[in-house]
Amino acid sequence: MPNNETGYYPPVSFYFKVNVVGINGKNEGSFQEVSGLNAKLGVVEIKEGGENRFVHRLPAPPRYENLILKRGMLLGSSLVDWVRNSIEQFIFSPKTVIINLMDENASPIASWKVVKAYPAAIRISEFKAQESQIAVETFELCFDYFMKVN
Repeated sequence: MPNNETGYYPPVSFYFKVNVVGINGKNEGSFQEVSGLNAKLGVVEIKEGGENRFVHRLPAPPRYENLILKRGMLLGSSLVDWVRNSIEQFIFSPKTVIINLMDENASPIASWKVVKAYPAAIRISEFKAQESQIAVETFELCFDYFMKVN
């Protein structure tokens, strides 16, 4: 429900699409969770000769966490083939990943571009006979940087 004074209401975070550029296929962009769009500036401390009361703290380039993508296991997936190639064969082919936050009309309202992503890990959920859950695959991607596109 929009705010009556401004007409604005923050977007929901549960409607999104992920596109790994160059990897196509039905349901390849459908994920149940995306995390890791975080950046934090580093700090370089420089001691000045003769001044012992403090150190100069200067900004260093940002550090990025790994991008985490979770979804129900998909059989015959091109994305899984890309991840397996990196992990099993040690053959890397960095990709661009686009994450779109969608509105109620399935139009992107915000997008982030993740540059030169490559697989760092894959995890398959535990198999438990006493629980009725779907099998979930989790991909962890390293990347150079990300930026908000619009």
